[in-house]
Amino acid sequence: MTTLLNPNPDFLDHEFLITREFDAPRALVFQAWTDPKQLAQWWGPRGFTNPVCELDVRPGGAIYVVMASPNGDRYPMGGEFREIVFPERLVLTTGALDEKGDLMFELLHTLTFTEQHGKTTLTLKSRVIKTTPGAGRYISGFEAGMTQSLVKLSEQVDCKAEPLVIERTFNAPIDLVWQTISTPEGMKQWFFELKDFKATVGFQFTFTGGKDGQTFLHLCTVTEVIAQKQLSFTWRYDGYTGNSLVVIELFPEDKGTRVKLTHYGLETFPAIPIFDRANFNMGWTHIIGTSLKEAVEAKANI
Repeated sequence: MTTLLNPNPDFLDHEFLITREFDAPRALVFQAWTDPKQLAQWWGPRGFTNPVCELDVRPGGAIYVVMASPNGDRYPMGGEFREIVFPERLVLTTGALDEKGDLMFELLHTLTFTEQHGKTTLTLKSRVIKTTPGAGRYISGFEAGMTQSLVKLSEQVDCKAEPLVIERTFNAPIDLVWQTISTPEGMKQWFFELKDFKATVGFQFTFTGGKDGQTFLHLCTVTEVIAQKQLSFTWRYDGYTGNSLVVIELFPEDKGTRVKLTHYGLETFPAIPIFDRANFNMGWTHIIGTSLKEAVEAKANI
């Protein structure tokens, strides 16, 4: 849905309100706005590409994108991040740059991401806070261009397949399981070799893993932490398209703990054998059902 608020002829203080639902967890939608490699794939109208996409994702951090039209014309854009609350809210500015690198106009965007039943509603409010003579021809195309961009984003992040789910029950108390999945010392006992780990929203971590002689650099960001209940993080591969989300939930079960791992978005990865769903199923079954189980039950029996 798109609604135009407070129309006026010079566009100053003009507001656009755009909402769209995505068939994906909000962490994936949020990250597509803050990861330059992902944003470059969907930003701009149909047929446009983004040969330059630079994001300094922090309050006050710069945004610089160069869009290229199908006929080769280039349109540089500048801006900055104002507020970042991962994965709930973004406030940022954007505007077209002239040949001197000065802003011809500027919009202030406020984005909110709400999730329900694995789907995300994005609400985007954009207000024109600066205009210059001739800027109207660009601003008048904002609604159509952003709408096309969000359609492309939907094609990129929507989860079209059922997520992978692995559940196991451990003979260990929930606080012990939580400590094992949320601390660097605990993660080393069952997960991949990590240089560092913090159960803090926004924390980024990497590790190398693979199969049959193939290794991949995994890039992850912690998206949600609920003590003794849930740990979530995004999961993607350096140099490959696609992005996914891993959610680990803990539930009390008699005197033990039921662990439920859900991996969303596997179908967004390239269709090559190493990224086959069966390999993920095999890997997570071993990691959760053997490595994590043995780690927590060994400590529980001490």
